[in-house]
Order: sequence, then structure tokens, then C-alpha cells
Amino acid sequence: MPIREIKVTEAIIRTYTDRFLRCLELDVAIVGGGPAGLVAAKVLAENGVKTALFERKLSIGGGMWGGGNGYNVIVVQEHAKRILDACGIEAKKFNDDYYTADSVESVAKLIVAAKNAGAEIFNLISVEDVVAKGGKVCGLVIISSPIEMSQLHVDPITIETQFVIDATGHPAEVVSIIEKKVGPLKTKTKGVIGERSMFAEDGERFVVEKADEVFPNVYVAGMCVGAVYGGPRMGPIFGGMLLSGERVAKLILQRIGK
Repeated sequence: MPIREIKVTEAIIRTYTDRFLRCLELDVAIVGGGPAGLVAAKVLAENGVKTALFERKLSIGGGMWGGGNGYNVIVVQEHAKRILDACGIEAKKFNDDYYTADSVESVAKLIVAAKNAGAEIFNLISVEDVVAKGGKVCGLVIISSPIEMSQLHVDPITIETQFVIDATGHPAEVVSIIEKKVGPLKTKTKGVIGERSMFAEDGERFVVEKADEVFPNVYVAGMCVGAVYGGPRMGPIFGGMLLSGERVAKLILQRIGK
């Protein structure tokens, strides 16, 4: 059968449009497709929560792709290895409490795990604002990343969501918008502090323990936690990132009675 270019185009547009329309109303919208966001998406979706993840870049996976310094290897400790195991990611014991895994395999299988659980993933989508009513965030204002990067005067569109997870890493993009345009955060400082210098042990613990709700209906996960609360960075050890996404997902599951 001959290929008709317009049929290829129609297949893309109709399939994408149908998928996007199903996500106009969500239980949870996750902003940022790094390891914390992917784990949160997996845990939520496999518990029947309508979840979509939005990533501004072409690739999903955040900083995990490059491992450390471009060497495509990540390190996790024993207590986080179970998340890799659950996604079928091979992790080899290095010494003592350290395990190594291929960063490319890790990202690929985290994405597949989130998708297989039922989460929708959209790349090339930027969040430029939030919808806030009655002192709560109830939606996201989104726009195509290439349009945003081109600085064209094009109006965005919106989605509704019951909860938002900011997993945008160091910039804490969503929470920074909220602090600037909606109101003070629920934290002691009422705003984003910015992360401190590297201290891997404290950083790993910090991003898990502090992952929580920082504004009505808005949670933080991963390195966004460090940025909001002023925690230390931890470099290419990723167990805390994985566990941070899991913790936030479980907190939201408790909120909605799952």
C-alpha cells in the first residue's frame, strides 16, 4: 500500500489530540521528568490515580542520563535499590552500601515503568504559570516549549488538576511562580531559598525527609526540595531522588484515600 503523507499526519494529530484531551482534567500533574517525577508518576498511576507528567525538554530523564560528568553510570545505596529492582534495572554491588547502574538503562526503564503503570508523559511542554483560585492551585498554564523558547507572542492553554508535583529540579520552576504571583509558601521562610553546596549524605536524606506539600495542593520532589528548603546538592548519587518521588506520591495517595 502506498504511503500517503497526509494520512501519516492525520494519525499523529488525531492520536496526540485524543491523548491530550484525556488529560485536560487530572488527579495529579507532575512537572519535570527526572527520576523523582518518573517514580512519582509510576507509584500514583499504579494505584489508579489519573496522572500526567509534563517535561519541557525533548528528552525525559532529567540529569540522570549523564550519570556523573558524562560517565553514564549512577550510584544508589542499599535502601534505594528496591526501586531499581522493581523497574527491572540491573544494579551491581560496588562495595559496602553502593550499587551502580547504567544511567541510560535506568532512565529508559523508569519511563517504561511509569507508562506501563498508566501515567501519560508529554515532552516539549513548558509550564509558564498556574491557575490559582481560593488560595489553592487548581491548574497549570502550559505552552509548547519551542514557542516559549522562540519568545513568540502566543497565548498558552490550561489543564485542571487536583494536585501538582514540582519535580523541576534546581530551578523549582512551579514553586517559584507560585511564590512570585500567588502567595507565600507554607515553609518557614515563605519562599524558595536555593540549594547549598554539595554534601551528598545530607543531601540524600534532605530531599526525602523534606519532600512534602509547600503550598495548598502543591508538592515538591527531588532536587526541587533542596532548592525550596535550602538543602545541599548531592551529585550523581540518585537514591534520594527516587525515594523522594515515592514519598510524595504516597503522601498524595493518603490525601485522596488510595
